[in-house]
Amino acid sequence: MPDTMRALAILRVGEVGLVERDIPRAGPGEAVVRTTASLICTSDVHTVAGALPVPDGRLLGHESVGIVHEVGEGVTTCKVGDRVAVNAVTPDGTCDACQQGYTSQCGGPLGGYRFTIQKDGNLAEYFHVNDADYNLAPIPEGLADEVAVYACDMLSTGFIGAENANIPIGGTAAVFAQGAVGLSATMGAKLCGAGLIIAVEGIPGRAALAKQFGADIVIDPADGNVAEQIMDITHGGVDGAIEALGHPDTWEGCLRSTKAGGTISNLGYHGVEGPTLSIPLDAFGLGMSGKKIVTDLCPGGRERMSRLMRLLDTNKVDPTPMTTHRFAIGDVEAAFETMSSKSDGVVKPLITYP
Repeated sequence: MPDTMRALAILRVGEVGLVERDIPRAGPGEAVVRTTASLICTSDVHTVAGALPVPDGRLLGHESVGIVHEVGEGVTTCKVGDRVAVNAVTPDGTCDACQQGYTSQCGGPLGGYRFTIQKDGNLAEYFHVNDADYNLAPIPEGLADEVAVYACDMLSTGFIGAENANIPIGGTAAVFAQGAVGLSATMGAKLCGAGLIIAVEGIPGRAALAKQFGADIVIDPADGNVAEQIMDITHGGVDGAIEALGHPDTWEGCLRSTKAGGTISNLGYHGVEGPTLSIPLDAFGLGMSGKKIVTDLCPGGRERMSRLMRLLDTNKVDPTPMTTHRFAIGDVEAAFETMSSKSDGVVKPLITYP
């Protein structure tokens, strides 16, 4: 058995590199997984750019599936050799936030987000999982790893955006930006029963994917005021608007395109464009419009992951058209650069392992 592994690390702010590390070990209640498939996320790009404070040398990644390599004392829900997926957020399941249903806030604001931020990430040939019984979910026998890996972040995040948007069956939804999270939110809005889904996207390839995933109308922001167009189409605004980019313009567009009493569901990673966000008071009814703002981070835990696996296994959703590029782990630096530069029409690069 090997003692070391290859992994992608942040060498310093703005620079990544493929490194060799010792394979992690599993302590009580923990597991180590041998990775079979990973995805690279825009959040990894933001982290390398310095948006979140992490030490030099920390391993990147939070979207990986694989085969259980080692389990620690007390682990009961999985065994060596099982195919498993783990969410990007790995809560402990016992703190007040988890008990109240806010698994992504485990232990404090954003505290459930451990990979890279609090410990090594899982863009690696092996990775460590805390609280394995709470976090590891079995992958159904007939479900390919390259499909299951989408449950780790994109689907869980996009779907919670739709769930939080309070879209009634037959209601209206707008999803601002159709990157991987926005495309997943579009799928989620369809699953929630939206009767009209409006996607906002100016990149033709992503606009086409939005249509494929359930958008009825795609608005190109270059064609004029998006909020005004949405207000005209819906005769007064959508029931739920989902912000999936993390930009002041899309944030304001959500506020201005939501009807009185509607919900703005934020998924975007804000802070890259500045330390504050503004609320246009006319769109907010001077604070009295009945509009609700809900924020969330990718919910974790075995139960949610198992539900997402069921959707994938029964072909209720197929996220794999988002896989625009494939790289072996030895070429992961090139994969990261492709994602960072958003070149060659990339949506999600898939990383495979020998």
